[in-house]
Amino acid sequence: MRVVTRPDFDGVVCAVLLMDALDIDPPVRWVQPSDMQHRRVDIQPGDVIANLPFHENCSLWFDHHYSNQPAAPVEGVFKIAPSAAGIVYEHYRERLDRDYTELVCQTDRIDSADLTLDEILHPENHPYVLLSMTITNHDPSEERYWNRLVALLRTRSTVRVMDDPEVKRRCRQVVKTNIAYEKALRENTTLVDQVSITDFRKLEPAPNGNRFLVYSLFPDCTVNVKIVFDDDNLASIKVGHSILNRGCEVNVGKMLSAFEGGGHPGAGACRFAREKAPDYLKRIVQILRKNVPV
Repeated sequence: MRVVTRPDFDGVVCAVLLMDALDIDPPVRWVQPSDMQHRRVDIQPGDVIANLPFHENCSLWFDHHYSNQPAAPVEGVFKIAPSAAGIVYEHYRERLDRDYTELVCQTDRIDSADLTLDEILHPENHPYVLLSMTITNHDPSEERYWNRLVALLRTRSTVRVMDDPEVKRRCRQVVKTNIAYEKALRENTTLVDQVSITDFRKLEPAPNGNRFLVYSLFPDCTVNVKIVFDDDNLASIKVGHSILNRGCEVNVGKMLSAFEGGGHPGAGACRFAREKAPDYLKRIVQILRKNVPV
């Protein structure tokens, strides 16, 4: 039996809860949603999938993304919710060895972008937000850290997790990276009507940083579109409603399901061959500028 999830904060907390509740041994199988959608993942009977699209070979599945709604009943739980971790916690709460209430509450807030302006501008003053930002690089070489974080959160208080030398080093790096990321956002973002477009295609590797920062830098935008070039001749587009200027009516997850992706009503992503980038970007921006519910 394996936990299969994605490398973000919600995925990490899903792994913590599932390994505790079901007594699953490490390591976690870390997977990108697009790889699951394109059937590039070997899912085996007994696998427990969380925070990812469904795969018929798994034994249990837990998810909360609008675009992943199952067509028929499945083993596990699907529900539109702030986080997948919250669904897992609710399902297995009585079987857990530790009290994860605060961790799950904070995961709900972070994954649903229910943050204050101070948390956006000064994550260093908010441990859970800062910790979530240490998981930004989805390179498989980072798997050791993701697994380390799962082990720490299973056995330590948040204060002790933040005191871990590797976590402290990465938190310091996040603060430095966010300074550079702000500069990159200012230099590579344009505003078209109410849509801010961040184009990092000419920057390889693309900058990573505070995903909420763009909303404070461009307060007139109601939605942000970010496009980057990935490895293996692929490109990615991420779309998110502003959490400071809530005026976007487009269901992002539903929209991006037509562009090889998916997500939540307020945020989502798609990954595709680079040659499709100009067409996909143009069409996505057109939909967002019209701002008609889809």
